[in-house]
Amino acid sequence: MTTPSLPPVTAADRHLIALDLDGTVLSHGFGEGAGDDPSGGRIDSDLADAIRALHEAGHEVVVSTGRSVDATLPIVERLRIRPEWVIAANGAVTLKRDPLATRAYRREMIESFDPSDALRKIRTQLVTARFAVELADGGFLYTEPIPAGTLPAAQRRVPFEELLGVQASRVVVVSPDHRLEEFLDAVESLGLTHVSYAVGSTSWLDIAPDGVTKASALERVRERVGIDRSRVFAAGDGRNDIEMLTWAAHRGDAVAMGQAAPDVQAVASRVTLPIEENGLLVALRERFPELV
Repeated sequence: MTTPSLPPVTAADRHLIALDLDGTVLSHGFGEGAGDDPSGGRIDSDLADAIRALHEAGHEVVVSTGRSVDATLPIVERLRIRPEWVIAANGAVTLKRDPLATRAYRREMIESFDPSDALRKIRTQLVTARFAVELADGGFLYTEPIPAGTLPAAQRRVPFEELLGVQASRVVVVSPDHRLEEFLDAVESLGLTHVSYAVGSTSWLDIAPDGVTKASALERVRERVGIDRSRVFAAGDGRNDIEMLTWAAHRGDAVAMGQAAPDVQAVASRVTLPIEENGLLVALRERFPELV
């Protein structure tokens, strides 16, 4: 059933609603229905209606994802919202809607670093790994193909040495030859310093500039829009959401999806149903009862 239009919110009731995409808004392989897209996952139609209703009522809905910009904006389009802010690359890239164009975004804040030391160190432990670098300007260099629809469209294959000395907003390391437990042990043994990193549910490692996470980007957006920390709602399911959920739980509402790993659930203020049971919609209706 389509969610009815909500009355405009007052400044005192306005929330910042931070939403992870994959595993939170987007499901992969769960049934059929409106919003199916083989390249981007499925969006439940009732969930999309609820997100759109909150956005149109005046809440600050902020998509906050590990996806590249190229892979994020089509999902925003599918939600049929025009948010002021979008956070991509795990906080390294923050986009702001161009006031002169209804659907265009500009890169408002970009965090970058030289990944050379981290790459060299990782290569000594994970010799069969595949490496990629997302450049600060949006380009993407890789050593071997990385199967994922969450990466930039503009890609160029290069030798490992060409990944060194560039300005990167993100480094991706994939090691399909390792089980997740082996991969986690190897990453922990590296002693990576001066970078932030998150290990995915598969043998996938995201590396960002030191101190850069979804939480750091969201806090800067929150300060810009003037919303109190008590009116923050955040939802996610991955290890790259841990900092975001910790940040939201401090004074606001941090929701971990039901299928999230125990360490992700542990930092949230509450745990909702898994995505295949529309857990985000349940959590939003609990927080915003006007949706029901």
